[in-house]
Amino acid sequence: MPLTMARAGEANVIKKVGGKEETRRFLENLGFVNGSKVTVVSEIGGNMIVNVKESRVAINRDMANKIMI
Repeated sequence: MPLTMARAGEANVIKKVGGKEETRRFLENLGFVNGSKVTVVSEIGGNMIVNVKESRVAINRDMANKIMI
């Protein structure tokens, strides 16, 4: 399921990062790689704040839909 379906505070493991090559590379540079843990901190108007690799990152709904957990 996409990251947008995760509940706040729930720890998940990234299974796949989709999208175009440029988008995948951007997300990987932020720490969204297969096997890493990701936790949704909050969601406001479709935009999400997530913890990944000990960092908080803000991503929009389109990016979050490309991250499968």
